[in-house]
Amino acid sequence: MSFKPIQKLVVERTLSDGQQVPVGTLAQNRQGTFFQYDPGYLDGYAGLSPFTLQATTDLQLAPKAPHGGLHGLFADSLPDGWGLLLQDRVFRQHGIQPHQLTPMDRLAFVGQSAMGALSFSPMSDYRPAEGHQLDLATLGLQAQSVFDGQTEEVLSTLVAAGSSGGARPKAQVYMKASDHGECRTIPQQGDDAWLVKFTSRNLPLGHEEGLCEAVYLTLAEQAGLNPPQWQLLDAAPQSGARSWLAIKRFDWLSQSEGAAGRLHMHSACGLLDADFRSPSLDYEDLIKASRQLCRSPAVGQLQFRRAMFNLFAANQDDHSKNWAFLQHDKGQWQPAPFYDVTYSPHPFNEHATAYGGYGKQPPLKTIQKLASNAGYANWRLAQQDIQHIVAVLARFKSIATDVGVQPATIKAIQTTLDQRLSDNRALLG
Repeated sequence: MSFKPIQKLVVERTLSDGQQVPVGTLAQNRQGTFFQYDPGYLDGYAGLSPFTLQATTDLQLAPKAPHGGLHGLFADSLPDGWGLLLQDRVFRQHGIQPHQLTPMDRLAFVGQSAMGALSFSPMSDYRPAEGHQLDLATLGLQAQSVFDGQTEEVLSTLVAAGSSGGARPKAQVYMKASDHGECRTIPQQGDDAWLVKFTSRNLPLGHEEGLCEAVYLTLAEQAGLNPPQWQLLDAAPQSGARSWLAIKRFDWLSQSEGAAGRLHMHSACGLLDADFRSPSLDYEDLIKASRQLCRSPAVGQLQFRRAMFNLFAANQDDHSKNWAFLQHDKGQWQPAPFYDVTYSPHPFNEHATAYGGYGKQPPLKTIQKLASNAGYANWRLAQQDIQHIVAVLARFKSIATDVGVQPATIKAIQTTLDQRLSDNRALLG
């Protein structure tokens, strides 16, 4: 049977109480991909992407770039990195090459399992039947094997759990709050949803990736930056890791009765049509968009503090997919928790998101302007926040030791942190 690309998809939204409502229709032809809101949706709910999609029933053509001919709103539902690798392996097993696929085919493959509140039907015929109960240790070892290139086998449970983005091997799983030894790829009532990040010797920090991210999440919490809830789970002994990091999904609202609810999640990448693969975002734009979307000066200041944390903490993989917003049923927006925050220095010390045009060592006047744009009444108030962040980051060595990071890794990271502090000391007064 020859492969025929998907021509039409129905888009639905899961509300915070678990109810599903139709949003609209996606369709593609030779001209490109079009979206049309359902009139009933706009009668009851606000638009889902206010900067680039009009809240009308007009046909709206997706731009050619930067999302491969897809609207940014829907590109957010696609995986990158790891999830695409797993998708491609399944399609290849059916004799379909990646170049034959359109983004619509990939959305159909994602179906109901996207991050955020959106789902797409009909679901792809090529998606394997999902597993149910599975052992986390086995899942982690399978993911590590595929990531390291040790096996060509794609197991249905791994595919079912692998629709999340990012380059690292990971899985979306569902677990009861009281039992994290057993998990599922299909949720049961009352389950929490978690993103478990596995490790590999081929990652920059090897099997300590999860431990180091846990340290940074702890620091971000102490700095008042609202990171997501997380925990360290015991890793399989054969994996080479001591622990795997599990992040609680902040778009998922577990219910004691009925289906789980969702919050609509939209990345800065999709919201602003900023290509996350290249340095296409500036903190000036992010702060301005945050204040406009969330209608709050406090949100601008929060994003400023996060930007300063990234500067002094060498979290330079701060691209546009690592910033997101959550929309509630009635249309109000808030910044998503501070996720994917970890030690990630760029080889040339360049941030993916610039500071007023500077990828590193932004001048004092540039940061003063950024603080003003963020809503600070004066520079002294912003400077106090920067000093607080630097004081929190000074606890890195102590917290990393408590978490169990190896002394050599701690020393290497601390050397970089000391250099970033030296580079940007002018901001402290």
